[in-house]
Amino acid sequence: MKDLIIIGSGGLGRETVWTAERINAVKPEWNILGFIDDKPSYKGKIIDGYRVLGNSADVATYPDAYYVCAIGNAAIRKSAVEKILKIAPVKFATLIDPACVYCKDRTTFGEGCIICAHTYITVDIKIGNHVYFGADGTVGHDARIEDFVTCYPGVNVSGAAHIGRCCEIGAGSQVIQGITVGERTIIGAGSVVVRDLPSDCTAVGAPAKPIKINGKRI
Repeated sequence: MKDLIIIGSGGLGRETVWTAERINAVKPEWNILGFIDDKPSYKGKIIDGYRVLGNSADVATYPDAYYVCAIGNAAIRKSAVEKILKIAPVKFATLIDPACVYCKDRTTFGEGCIICAHTYITVDIKIGNHVYFGADGTVGHDARIEDFVTCYPGVNVSGAAHIGRCCEIGAGSQVIQGITVGERTIIGAGSVVVRDLPSDCTAVGAPAKPIKINGKRI
């Protein structure tokens, strides 16, 4: 079994522990050592039966472990991973729940991904590094999901869609076929994206319309 440390001990961190435990129930793969969390008061705390081992600086103490960053916010997850890599050249695990259905021969996953239960991923799909996909989502043929994307539960990404780096797609949202969503764009929960969206915008509604660009209301 390979040692596993979860970066972040919040709600997604606890869900990620559960995902690793579900993987182990099918085939023992991960020896879960505990959490890394930069909140000073958390060191030594026991969360769901696992200890907070320390903060980011402590990753060098566990050079043989695999890590996965369980922080939902895409921008913060990216910063956390970059911070860790400046400390040590750690290895990142990709955790795919046993109840995820995907075409193993025609889907590629980068490192550090968390793919939750009952996600349905079809054919000729490329998923980048450190992508989080919540439960009950779908990804259609030929879609591309770039690094550090967060798709909350129930997101549907249709065929040939392209989701840019560090996007966040709210729970229950739909991106129709062939759509491009620019980098760092946030899509509100329950939205339906029927037109391309630029980078650095916030879009909500059905159909989804930008309400902010570069942090400014429009």
